Amino acid sequence: MAKKKAKAAGLRDQLRVPLGEIDLTTYDTRSTAGFDGSKDDGKVALGNLGAEVSDWQERLFAEGRSGGERSILLVLQGMDTSGKGGVIRHGAGLMDPQGLKITSFKAPTPAEKRRGFLWRIRQAVPGHGMIGIFDRSHYEDVLIARVRELVTPNVWNRRYDQINEFEAELTASGVTIVKCYLHISPEEQKTRLEARLDDPTKHWKYNPGDVDERMLWPDYMDAYHAAIERCNTDEAPWYVIPSDRKWYRNWAVTTILLETLKDLNPDWPTADFDVAKEKKRLAAT
Repeated sequence: MAKKKAKAAGLRDQLRVPLGEIDLTTYDTRSTAGFDGSKDDGKVALGNLGAEVSDWQERLFAEGRSGGERSILLVLQGMDTSGKGGVIRHGAGLMDPQGLKITSFKAPTPAEKRRGFLWRIRQAVPGHGMIGIFDRSHYEDVLIARVRELVTPNVWNRRYDQINEFEAELTASGVTIVKCYLHISPEEQKTRLEARLDDPTKHWKYNPGDVDERMLWPDYMDAYHAAIERCNTDEAPWYVIPSDRKWYRNWAVTTILLETLKDLNPDWPTADFDVAKEKKRLAAT
């Protein structure tokens, strides 16, 4: 039988980044914190979450269609091959698509750049009752923009405070923000890139530019350290998800999302009509 339950404190408490300085090198990318089973157990456990996470998602969706103003924004960040798409496919795939809004952010267009780095992010914020998922996000503007020197240090340094203000604004408006850094090792990334090259059916997923970015791994780690340290708040916390084991990564993010939904505790909206009267009317047809 799969051992799918996290410890009593909850997986969020175990994987949440504490406020203040951090050292990502101390985080084990192969950890299975909160889960005691095997890979096969983990896959079963993820499937077992399906009915429950789907039920809570539907409650949130129904609440939003009945005047509720709450929503969830799941932010997925990580190096290439860390598994953002995998989390969406295996975790979000357990939920009703009509209650999801998935946005994959690519390089901004010239028109988007002229509007400011947060403009296109605002357009993708989930509406009431929705779960929004960002595959990459506004954090790219303090990650690749910093590493690749796309803007000056003065510009990307200002962006940390702008991000904090933006996220505080979202939480005040009813958006619960869950930020997950999918933490993989450079060795695991190399293995995954090699696997893509060895499999003709995966060549479409391979981008030669990934190797160029890989060569800047230390710079990206510095950028991630800064982003997580400076934009980790009580309102919008970061979670470090060990991601060398794909099955654990998928289970962990889905479990954190489920814990967040249960914390919000949306309930089914009450009928705004006379149920007994409608039953009689229906019976008469």
